[in-house]
Amino acid sequence: MASVRPKKALGQHFLTDRGVAARIAATLDAVPSLPVLEVGPGTGVLTQFMLDAGRDLRVVEIDTESVDWLRTHFPALEGRIIEGDFLQLPLDTIFDGKPMALIGNYPYNISSQIFFHMLDYRDMVPFCSGMLQREVAERLAAPAGTKARGILSVLLQLWYDVRYLFTVPPGVFNPPPKVHSGVVELRRNGRSSLPCPEALLKTVVKTTFGQRRKTIRNSLRGLLPPGSAMPETPLLAMRPEQLSVDQFIELALGLENLRAQ
Repeated sequence: MASVRPKKALGQHFLTDRGVAARIAATLDAVPSLPVLEVGPGTGVLTQFMLDAGRDLRVVEIDTESVDWLRTHFPALEGRIIEGDFLQLPLDTIFDGKPMALIGNYPYNISSQIFFHMLDYRDMVPFCSGMLQREVAERLAAPAGTKARGILSVLLQLWYDVRYLFTVPPGVFNPPPKVHSGVVELRRNGRSSLPCPEALLKTVVKTTFGQRRKTIRNSLRGLLPPGSAMPETPLLAMRPEQLSVDQFIELALGLENLRAQ
């Protein structure tokens, strides 16, 4: 096989710059003892560095052409390739239930879904790094008070410390995307539980960002029990992108108390 054809339907943009790949792989130095799952290895430009480092590695790839390429060019991956869709993968089965690091040049078209799936297994993934569309990468790391902040910002930062590391230009990919890319790092924070129902907190976050031009007071009205009102707080006059994770928890607690009355 001479090459792998990048497929638009799979959001494939193959990284060709080994220097960039080396910088991304080097993020794993922070967690030397963790096994690694790479999402969408493509032609293996990132994979090679992890094999060279002797990491306990598995790769998950949905593209059969890429799988054939990897088997031909990386015999060390024999028995380590998972053919299928990462979004359907039970992450607690990959390394016999052991925690892992997640890494990848993530497909642009499902990058947000990848992180939502990771959140479902957050206790299995204490560390995650990789590259995605810069706009999405900036959103993941966006602090309170910035326009880039959104649903995924809050839900990820609830459980992870998120850092934007560096920007990657389009010219180091085949084919070049129309936008810049960004590399991020996520490390599990110390939060192990919530003082409110997690489902309710997610509903508050999604509802408020779904009506982000409204104040919190107006966007939460539909969640209130009939005839009740949220306890007065300055948060009600704010908009969702202004709120910290702890302030969202405060809102969810207030709503839970009203529902319990």
